[in-house]
Amino acid sequence: MTTSKNQIDPAFWRGRRVFLTGHTGFKGSWLSLWLKAMGAETAGYSLSPPTSPSHFQEARVGEGMVSIEADVRDAVRLATEIKAFQPEIVIHMAAQPLVRDSYRIPVDTFSTNVMGTVHLLEAVRTTPGIRAVVNVTTDKVYENREWVWGYRENDRLGGHDPYSNSKACSEMVTEAYRLSFFPKEQYGAHGVAVASARAGNVFGGGDWANDRLVPDCMRALLGGQEIVIRRPAAVRPWQHVLEPLRGYLLLAQRLFEEGPVFAEAWNFGPGEDGARTVAWIADRLTTRFPGARGVRIDGGASPHETTFLHLDCSKVKARLGWEPLVTLEQGLEMTAEWFERRQKGEDVREITLEQVANFARRLGV
Repeated sequence: MTTSKNQIDPAFWRGRRVFLTGHTGFKGSWLSLWLKAMGAETAGYSLSPPTSPSHFQEARVGEGMVSIEADVRDAVRLATEIKAFQPEIVIHMAAQPLVRDSYRIPVDTFSTNVMGTVHLLEAVRTTPGIRAVVNVTTDKVYENREWVWGYRENDRLGGHDPYSNSKACSEMVTEAYRLSFFPKEQYGAHGVAVASARAGNVFGGGDWANDRLVPDCMRALLGGQEIVIRRPAAVRPWQHVLEPLRGYLLLAQRLFEEGPVFAEAWNFGPGEDGARTVAWIADRLTTRFPGARGVRIDGGASPHETTFLHLDCSKVKARLGWEPLVTLEQGLEMTAEWFERRQKGEDVREITLEQVANFARRLGV
């Protein structure tokens, strides 16, 4: 079967050497398993899993890959490990990823999200053989003006809270390195194509982070408790974890194959059906579980968060051929099924790999 240039090509990834930071996190553990399922030679670099339980541990993600427990703020160690592994592709996902935590630990947030990116790109700059780099940031990098239309890649960067601001800084660091050390016009000399990927609010099986809506809902529903939400009217671009991961893989593949043509920033967000309120998500999950105890609004004080956020993904659709594959409701069903099967005692690794395989079949790969 011939694979379209707009699809992930498993043959491309077979034997490909990929260095992934943040592999112990929620998204990183899913991506690690997907890469291994396609036969990639993968090295992961990350702190220990950020939650207990963790998807990384329960799905035995470290099996069959090089797994390095270390901090991206350690520039020497990071550069040493990258040079030792000699990757062809680097995907940078290590981060302090939570808005509310960023108010509590702003220094850690900035040092991880900004200087971690600097350290990563410095290591890339001094390691021969790397051809493609994807820096994963967030949809929150934009200066939020509470617009009802989606933000485009050329809209102004900003960020009210330390998390959003640090990720906007990470984007600026990426652009500075791209212009200074990996310029498109000198690609023949340096051979490195660097891009950034901005994804929306991601959910899926195995996410146990605090202060994330879907994990909070699943904990309450499976524990027979009431769901408590903070900002019921807040609108976010929700998408299942496999959607942006598909985008990162496709982007890395095209960077490797075509270089500077794709060395820029890219939005990976859901379709119009994915921009829903917090209350809508909580209500939809509640109706999925008979006997659920309902939803309550927490009226207490909370740090500033944006009310409306949506991405314009017309560029990635037109140029990369990427667009959402599953609807929001299908993604929520996949997530609910994942957690139900885990609670019944099924093997977490097998559940995850089965969902990856089913998703890949939908892609026709």
